[in-house]
Amino acid sequence: MTGGCERIYRLDQFLFDKLVIRYPTFQVFVIPHSHNDPGWLKTFESYFEAQTSNILNNMVEKLIKLPNMTFMWTEMSLFSKWWERAHAQKKSAVKELLQSGRFEIITGGWVMTDEANPHIYAMLDQLIEGHQWLANTLDYSPRTAWSVDPFGHGATLPYLLSQSGIEGMVIQRIHFAWKQYLAEQQSGDFLWRQTWDNAGSSDILCHNNPFDIYSIKHSCGPHPMVCLTFDFRKIKGEFTEYSQKAQPITKWNVKERAETLLAQYGRTASLFPHNVALISLGDDFRFDHESEWNQQYINYQQLFEYINSHNEYRASVQFGTVSDYFREVQNRMGGAGHEAEYFPKLSGDFFVYSDIFVEGRPAYWSGFYTTRPYWKALCRELEATLRSAEILYSFALSKARQSELNRTRQILEGDYHKLTVARGNLGVFQHHDAITGTSKSFVMHDYGLKLYEGIRHAHTVMTHAAQYLITEKPLEAEIQTEKLFKHLPNFLSSPHERSNYQMLLQPLPQKSADFKLIVYNSLAQARQEAIRVVVTHTNIRIFDSEDKSVPFQLNPVWNTTAGPFQLVRDQYELLFIAQLPPLTLVTYHVKRVQVRDSSTIASLMVFNGGLGMDDTNMVFSVQKEQMASDDVYLENSVLKADFARETGFLNSITLKANGRTQSTKLDFLAYNSAQSHSGAYLFMPEPRSPVRNISEIPPYFCVLRGPLISEIIVQYMNLLVHTVRIYHTNGPLSMGLEMDNIIEYPTPPKFRETEVFMRVLSDVASGSTFFTDLNGFQMMKRSIIPKIEIEGNYYPATTQIYIQDDNTRLSLLLSRAHGVTSWQKGWLEAMLDRRSLYDDSRGMGEGVIDNKRTRGRFWLLLEERAGKSESFSRPTLLANTLSNSLIYPAHTLVVDPGNSPVLRNKVSLLNRPFPCDMHLVNLRVLPVKAYFEFPSFSSLLIVQRQGYSCDFSAQMYNCSLTNGVIRPGTRFKEVQMSAIFRTSLTALELGDKLDSLSDINIQPMEINSYNITFG
Repeated sequence: MTGGCERIYRLDQFLFDKLVIRYPTFQVFVIPHSHNDPGWLKTFESYFEAQTSNILNNMVEKLIKLPNMTFMWTEMSLFSKWWERAHAQKKSAVKELLQSGRFEIITGGWVMTDEANPHIYAMLDQLIEGHQWLANTLDYSPRTAWSVDPFGHGATLPYLLSQSGIEGMVIQRIHFAWKQYLAEQQSGDFLWRQTWDNAGSSDILCHNNPFDIYSIKHSCGPHPMVCLTFDFRKIKGEFTEYSQKAQPITKWNVKERAETLLAQYGRTASLFPHNVALISLGDDFRFDHESEWNQQYINYQQLFEYINSHNEYRASVQFGTVSDYFREVQNRMGGAGHEAEYFPKLSGDFFVYSDIFVEGRPAYWSGFYTTRPYWKALCRELEATLRSAEILYSFALSKARQSELNRTRQILEGDYHKLTVARGNLGVFQHHDAITGTSKSFVMHDYGLKLYEGIRHAHTVMTHAAQYLITEKPLEAEIQTEKLFKHLPNFLSSPHERSNYQMLLQPLPQKSADFKLIVYNSLAQARQEAIRVVVTHTNIRIFDSEDKSVPFQLNPVWNTTAGPFQLVRDQYELLFIAQLPPLTLVTYHVKRVQVRDSSTIASLMVFNGGLGMDDTNMVFSVQKEQMASDDVYLENSVLKADFARETGFLNSITLKANGRTQSTKLDFLAYNSAQSHSGAYLFMPEPRSPVRNISEIPPYFCVLRGPLISEIIVQYMNLLVHTVRIYHTNGPLSMGLEMDNIIEYPTPPKFRETEVFMRVLSDVASGSTFFTDLNGFQMMKRSIIPKIEIEGNYYPATTQIYIQDDNTRLSLLLSRAHGVTSWQKGWLEAMLDRRSLYDDSRGMGEGVIDNKRTRGRFWLLLEERAGKSESFSRPTLLANTLSNSLIYPAHTLVVDPGNSPVLRNKVSLLNRPFPCDMHLVNLRVLPVKAYFEFPSFSSLLIVQRQGYSCDFSAQMYNCSLTNGVIRPGTRFKEVQMSAIFRTSLTALELGDKLDSLSDINIQPMEINSYNITFG
């Protein structure tokens, strides 16, 4: 493998060496920049105080003094923090520099987002946050984008950018073989097209920086050691490779230096048909010293003046911006609007990223897809909570304003600050060194605190909004009692607790046998949801909002950290299936009864020990066996699942509709990491002993059966608790297997260099092809390439992976980002957690040993295929339905009866459901113009038409398919809507006015935004 790739690399170098300056005149734009990470080797705040604030202060002062100098900035999280402290004169100067074009803000997102791990909600939300800040603070709209440090590039961000008014983008880190190909074809500038978009309506012009990374050493041309001599930074006390090599430009050396630099620029420009070169001048946290501005400017200005004054060079060189580059390229390639005629078109993505410049052999950056899964899961929890809070807050604030409830309005308007903090913290975590898990451990701790703060703030906002909306007479409550928002906690609270961010959510037992629950469905479709609350009584019943009795089940509460299947005394899990209308708050009432209903009590069968009889409290029926005599089965009306008696793991699934049994053998294994080659960023198994079995010891396992669910729970030592569950109900929940894994690594150095994964071995004839999602937005076809080993065949997945043949599809739905693959025909594999004591030499400087007890939730779906008509692959409608519920679970709140006013039984915020494939991404209150932390009367409605496969039966649940049109008469309830306009995705550009929600019409796969004014 290595030898072949080395030959490719040498060919690549040969190619660059042989390219010569092309004629006619070539144009060079040198773009000063400073790459500012909002956390990596230091925390966000430490970087800001030590470097970022100096960089931006210097920028204002130096751009005023240095007339030809330019500068660009990307990360709005850091820029907005600087702006809060900046003097009014500096703020005024920034606006003038933006107006002149010498200072350019590009992308405008809250961070330079990772492109592999984030879900599209968070990726879009951080872009909206940045764009709204720019629009409200600077009246500025970015037109170009800069994404040079994410470790591989996906197709989702180009789509979001193009729909947000961005006209051109720059990328950097792609596989070295792609770099070679694009150079050979002179295709480094291309139109990035979505796989479904035959018309090119979402195309964006993309520039690939042709060399390894964005530093000065790797930017001016193909020869890094030459480029080093043109980095003129010399700071007292700094001893670096560039400070020793670069010599100041003088009249004695300017000719030789200019011609040497021009040779590099010429080779770079010759890789493109238009003969224009974009040369970045900067690196991490550059220009933090005032002297560097002078050093770079004075020396480069002398070089530029010399080159430009000598016509024989036939070159024009100047400081510029990314917009300058794209403007010149378009002028030379037919003009703006003619890109489709002159630029090559590319569809797909650039994963897996591989570099070769560190060790001279390929290294695959596929480890970070899984690294630090606890933080990835915590991020999804914040996403779900924030989205739910945003939607409920939009309705509550608008209703309070329209109802003239002054105290309630003031409280809710004050809560907007909490929303802003939660949005910002979620946005910061999408940074390409945060959600990736590739920051130092103390920085990851800081990110954890920020995520936890965001969750708490979002939950508070959601609770306040729910309390107001569910109150029967809010005006009376406000005037007479002032209990509604008088203090915290209020009359609604979570049935779970977490003492700090490093702990999994734990249930809070409800001491009373008579209490109410509020269940909130944030989706625009009706849904089934399994609601779980821990109670301390068994003689209870539950009633819905119409006072109808609801079937329920009582399960044991396990303490899996104390040993195999230890029951928590006098606590029981109350489980019921809630049937929830779209966008509703629904009340359920748990009441004490005289006699316990024994039919609601789950029965238990325990194998291989554990569960002492004295722990059962005589509530549960328990059968104990040393070893199962035969395989164990779980079944409902739709499917039957067979589990191996030795391991408790899944063996096969039978679909009862056709009687076909599919082998689906599940196992948990681990890769042995190659020391120093598999770390936070990279993945590489030990070549001599790549895989080991971590489930050889006979496990403890328990089979639980009840009227609503049946499940099998398997425990291997303290490392793994694995649960598979089926539902005894009609609807989507009955159509697959729900799985729950809890992974807890023992204390380091145990399980060192260990990367645990879950694998399903099926007899699906999938060949070498499988499909993974990109950011929960679209599916990408993947093909196994054996010669680059498994590390080069691991891909990012945020919501699902599936394989299929002519008859069957097998899908694994995910609750968070994982690295996944299908290494052999019929396999599905997801990495669960990783530990490495060694750094992998990509900058972080330490291993990953801060593993936490982490829960992952999955659905395994086996579906019969009815046709083969698709030009590109999409999930099934059932997969989309269950995935939306997995990512955005219903929220349960407990009512405090001693502090509660009279409550409404049900609050519906939508009079009828959206079509099955129309997903409500968000309804997000926009800020007031010029006051970013105060809510306006407008909200941004974002709707996605989720693509689904027509090759499978459409499993619909109380919704319909209407070809992208919202049904006539559909409207929001509880509030009055005065206007609705189509906007760009981040609401910077206002489009056509619509008469109502029913005028919304969205094409398949597209996401549209609408500005709604309430009042």
